[in-house]
Amino acid sequence: MTALTRTGPRIVRTIADVRAAVNEYRAAAGAGATVGLVPTMGYLHEGHASLMRRSASENGLTVLSVFVNPLQFGPNEDFDRYPRDEERDRAVAAEAGADVLFMPSVGEMYPRKPLTSVLVSEVTSRLCGASRPGHFDGVGTVVSKLFNIVGPDRAYFGMKDAQQVAVVTRMAEDLNVPVEIVPCPIVRDPDGLAMSSRNVYLTAEEREQALVLSRTLAQVPGWLADDAGLTSDLLKQRMEQLVRRMPLADIEYAEVLTYPDLLPPGEAPLREAAAKERLLVALAVRFGRTRLIDNILLTP
Repeated sequence: MTALTRTGPRIVRTIADVRAAVNEYRAAAGAGATVGLVPTMGYLHEGHASLMRRSASENGLTVLSVFVNPLQFGPNEDFDRYPRDEERDRAVAAEAGADVLFMPSVGEMYPRKPLTSVLVSEVTSRLCGASRPGHFDGVGTVVSKLFNIVGPDRAYFGMKDAQQVAVVTRMAEDLNVPVEIVPCPIVRDPDGLAMSSRNVYLTAEEREQALVLSRTLAQVPGWLADDAGLTSDLLKQRMEQLVRRMPLADIEYAEVLTYPDLLPPGEAPLREAAAKERLLVALAVRFGRTRLIDNILLTP
C-alpha cells in the first residue's frame, strides 16, 4: 500500500477502514514492518508535527488519530469549545509525514454508552488528576481503544502532559500491551510558551502573562545549584511567588514529584533527591478561562 498520496495522508473515518489500512501495509511490507501511532485531539500544531516526524523516521507507517474524546472532559470543561479544524489538521499531517489520518466520530468510537473504562490508580491522584476527576479514566479508555484498533508497535506522546505519559506507560506495562511508549520533548514557541491547542483561547494580555510558566520553570535548575538546602516545599513557594506576580494568573498547582511514579520526594533537600531519581517540576495555571500546564524534568 502507498498510504501517502499527492493530496496528503489517506483519510479514514471508521475502525474497519483504519484496521484495513494497517493490515494492508503489514501484508505488503512483510517481516520487520512497524507501525507508529500518534494519538491527538486535533487542532494540530508544531508539537504534534514533531511527534509525527519522529514516528515517520522510526516506522514504515505512521497513523495519526484526531479525536476529541468526550470521556476526558468534565461537565464544566471545554468539550464543546475545544478548537476543531479538519483542513488545518490535514495540512499539518501531510507536511509532517503521516500516512493514515484516522478521524472517527464520537458515534464510531462509542456506538453505545461504554460500560468499561481503564483506570490507572495512584499516578492519577495528583497534579491534573486531583482537579479533573475522571479525566485520566477517559484518557486510559480511549488510548486503550486506539491501541486495540490500530495495533501499533510504537506510540508517541508529548512530555508537555508528563502525567499523561506516565499514565499511558503504566497502563501499557500493567496490561502487557505490546507497544513501546515513546515520550517526546516539549515544543515551545520562540518566546518559550509551550505549544498547546488551547493557546488559541488566550487574549494578547493573557498570552503575555502566560510566559511566566516557562520563565519560572527555567529558574529551577539554578535554584537547585545555588541552594543545597532547597526542599520541595520551598521550591513550590518560590514558583508560586513568581507566578503570582502576574495579576491574571490563578494557580491550580505548583508541584515537585518523582517521575514516573509521581510521588512526593520527601523532606530531604531536593539536590539529594535529584541525584538519585528523576523529578518532575510542574505547573498548572489558569489565565481567564484557559488552563495551561507546563513542566521540566530533572534527571540525575
